[in-house]
Amino acid sequence: MEPLAIAKNDSFNSGAPLDDNESFVTEEDDTDSDEETGLTDNQNRLLYLINLHTKKAESREASDCWIRKPALTVIIYEGVVESLFDYDYAPFSTLVENRRVWINKSQEGQSDVEFLREEELICALQISSRSYKPMICYQVSDKGRELIRHIPRREKEATHEFAYMAGSRELLKAVWDGDAYWMQSASGYKRKSSITDTEDVSYVSSAYVPQCLRYGGRPTLSNAHRAHESGASATDNIRDHDLDEVITLNSVSIIVAEYIPFGANQIVQLNNNVGSTERVQGGFISSEIDDGSAETSLVISPELTSVEILDYTLTNHINFEAEIRFAEDVGVVQVETFGISLNAEGTSFYGMQLEAVMERIKDNISLDHLARILVDVQQDSSSIVDSVISQYQRDLLNLVFLGDAPNRNKVNLIIANEITPHLTAEEYMDKGEYENEFKQVIGDTRAAYDISEHDTLVFGAHGLLVCGPNSRLHEPLLCAYLQFTTLDIFLQNFFARMWILSDDLTKTNTLIDSTEIDPRALPKVRSRICTLAREIIQLEEILDYILEALELMEIPPEPPEQAGRSLYNRLEISGMRNQLARRTNDIKKNITGLQRYLEVLRERTNVASDNKGMLLTEALEQNTKRMCALQVTNSDVVHALQILLVIFSGMIAFDSLDRITGDWSVMGESWMIDIANNLIKENMFVWFIISMLMWLLTTLVVQKYFQVLNWKSRGVTSVKVRINKRIFTGKLHDLVKSKSKAFEERHYDERNDIVKLTYEEPDKKGWGGSKPSVTLEYDSKNQFLLQLLITYNRRLATKNLAFKADELKEKIMRELEGAGVFNKNDDSNINVLSSEKRVSLNAP
Repeated sequence: MEPLAIAKNDSFNSGAPLDDNESFVTEEDDTDSDEETGLTDNQNRLLYLINLHTKKAESREASDCWIRKPALTVIIYEGVVESLFDYDYAPFSTLVENRRVWINKSQEGQSDVEFLREEELICALQISSRSYKPMICYQVSDKGRELIRHIPRREKEATHEFAYMAGSRELLKAVWDGDAYWMQSASGYKRKSSITDTEDVSYVSSAYVPQCLRYGGRPTLSNAHRAHESGASATDNIRDHDLDEVITLNSVSIIVAEYIPFGANQIVQLNNNVGSTERVQGGFISSEIDDGSAETSLVISPELTSVEILDYTLTNHINFEAEIRFAEDVGVVQVETFGISLNAEGTSFYGMQLEAVMERIKDNISLDHLARILVDVQQDSSSIVDSVISQYQRDLLNLVFLGDAPNRNKVNLIIANEITPHLTAEEYMDKGEYENEFKQVIGDTRAAYDISEHDTLVFGAHGLLVCGPNSRLHEPLLCAYLQFTTLDIFLQNFFARMWILSDDLTKTNTLIDSTEIDPRALPKVRSRICTLAREIIQLEEILDYILEALELMEIPPEPPEQAGRSLYNRLEISGMRNQLARRTNDIKKNITGLQRYLEVLRERTNVASDNKGMLLTEALEQNTKRMCALQVTNSDVVHALQILLVIFSGMIAFDSLDRITGDWSVMGESWMIDIANNLIKENMFVWFIISMLMWLLTTLVVQKYFQVLNWKSRGVTSVKVRINKRIFTGKLHDLVKSKSKAFEERHYDERNDIVKLTYEEPDKKGWGGSKPSVTLEYDSKNQFLLQLLITYNRRLATKNLAFKADELKEKIMRELEGAGVFNKNDDSNINVLSSEKRVSLNAP
C-alpha cells in the first residue's frame, strides 16, 4: 500500500489512501434525500468525491486525512474524461516534486473548489513541503458533511461508479511516479492518466517582434497567405469536442518572455552561432551535438529550425525569425514562425502573430484554442533558444531548474485588438465563466483594469492580457514590464533552488555523521562536496549576471497621454527595479552563508578522513608488528625443517640398509657371502659409500615429493571483493550454518561490531574438486557486508573444472543473493542530492 496521503511535508503526489475498507462512506452517506442542497450537480459530486478521499479525526489520538490539491486536480480531470463532471479543461503549467509539467487542468473545477471553500463546505490546509513550495490540502467540513446527507442518491451512485475500481469498493487515487500520473487502487490495479498528454490544434502564425525592440533591418515576413492551411483540411486532437467558448479575441499577438543569464560575450558568441556576421546570414540550426566533426557526412533528424537574421549589434542584441519544422500528429497543421529578440540584459522575447487558428482566419480566436497554442510556444521557444545559446548558459539553466530547463516557466503577454464580449474590467472578474476563461491563458487572475474606455488590462499569475484598439501603442511599457517580470520569475526559481541546495548541504552534513558506520559515506561526501562547491560557484556567477542586468535595465518615463499614464500606474514599473535589487542583495547574503556552511563541511570531512587514516595507521602498525614476529618465527622454522629433512632422509636410508643387513638378510646366503667378503669386508669404505649413496638417493626422493606438495599448495587464487552493502545478518548466519566454520574474529567499539568469519565449502565437487575458503568481513551492528575474500587452490582441482577468479566471485555472489542476504531496500538514496535525483529521473 502506498504512503498515506495525510498532509505531511515529505510527499504530495497522491490522494488520500484508505485502509482495507477502501472507503470513508458511512450508512448516513448512503441515505437518499429529495431535498435541494443549493449546489449544482457538478458541485454536489465534487463535494461528495472530496468526502470519499478525506476523513476527520474522531479523537485526539487519531489522524486527520486530507486530499492534496495536485491529486484533486488529477481526479477532477479524470472525472471530466469519464463524464462525471461537465467541465472544460486546458493545459496548465505546474510544479510536481520540483519538476514543471503541463497538465490538463479544469479551471471550472478549481473554481467550484474555491466556491465550496467560500461556502465553508470544505476546509483548506496549507503546509510546507520538501520542494519548498506551499502545499494546499482539502477536507470536508462539518457543515459540508451535514450537507452531504442531502445529496441525491443518483449523484452519489454516479460518483461511486467513477471513484471506485470496477467491481469493488477500492478508491482510485492519483499517484505520481516521477514522469506521469496513475490512477491506482490499494490492491495494485492502476491505469495511466492522460492528464499530462497535452493537445494540439492547427494554426498558422507569423513572426512578431515589437517595434520598440527593433534597431533597423527588414520587417518580419507575414504568413497570412498561408492562413487557409489550418482550415477544413486540418484538424486537432482535442478529446473534449464540446468546448464552451465564452470569450474570443481578434487579431491576436503572443509574446512569451523569460530571463536567461546573458552578457556581452554571450551575445557575441550567439551572433557567431547563428551567422549574423557572415556574408550569408542565418540558415538551419539544431540542438544536437556533432561528435564527429572531422568526418565527411553528418546524419541528423530533419526536425530543424530555419533562422533569418533581422537586425543585430555585436555586443548588445539580436533579432531574428525562426520557423519551426517539427513533426506533428497526423492531420495537425502548424505553421509556426517566431520573432525572437535576445539582448545583453538577459530578457528573451518570443513573439508570434496568429494568422489563423483552425478554420478561423485572424479573428474570433477562442481562448480554449489559444491555451493549447501557448503550450507549443512555451515548449518550442525553449528548443529554439537552447540550440543557439552556449553550453555554459544551458548548464546554468539546468542548475537553477534542476535539470528540467526545457520545461522552465515563462511569462505570457497576449495583445488583441478586440475582445468579445466587450465588458468592463469589473464584469470580467466574476469568479465564474469569464474569469475561468482568462485563467486558461494567464493563470490565476489577480486583477483587471480599464486603462481607457476601449482598452482592458487583465493580470494573471502567468502573464497578462491587454485588449483594445490602442493596445499596441503600449508595447514599450509592456516590454519594459516583461523585462522586470521575467527577472522576478527567475529570482523565484533561483531562491527555491538555493534552499534546495541548503537542504543538500544538510543531507551531506548528516552523511558525514555516518562515516564511522557506513563504509561508503566518506567517498560520497567528498564527491558531493565537489558537486556542491561547483553549484555554489555557478549560483554566484548567475547572481552577478542578475546584478548586471538590473544596472542595464531602464525604467521608461511615464507616458503623457491618459491611457498610457493609467497603464504605467497599474503596471507599477517605477518601483520594480528597486524591489528586485533588494531581493538580489538578500539572496547574496544567503549564498555567502551557504559558502561558509560548505567550508564547515570540508573541515568536518577532513576530520573524518583523518580519523579514518588514524585507524588505518594503527591497524597497519599492528599488522607490521605481527608480520615481523611471524617473519622471525618462520625463518627459524624453515631452518629447523631443512635440518630435520636431512636427518629424516638419513634415518630412512639407514633403516633401509638395516633391513638388508639385520637379523635376516641376504648376507647369510652362500651366494652373497662371497660377494660381501670380496667386495665389502675386504675393501675399506665400500659400505660407507653405499650408505652415503642411499642417503643421497632418499634425500632426493623426499625433496622431490616435498616440492610437489609445495607446488600444489602455492596454486592459490585469492579474490578480494569490496561489497559495502546493507545485509540481513540473520540470513547471513543461516547461510553460514550450512558451512564448515573454521575461524571467527570479532572487534567491538562504540559504533561498529566488526566480524571476520571464515568458512570452507563442504562439497568440493561443486567447485571443480577443490574446496574454497571464504572470509566474510561484516559489521553486525550496522548490518553492512564490508568485503569478501575467497581463497581457492586451483591446482588441487580437476584441471578442466578449475574455477577462474571471476567465476568464483559470481558463484559466491549468486549464493549470497539466493539466500536473501542483501537488503534490497537499501537506504543509500535517502540523502541523494537534488541534482542527482533529477539526473536519475531523466535517465532513459
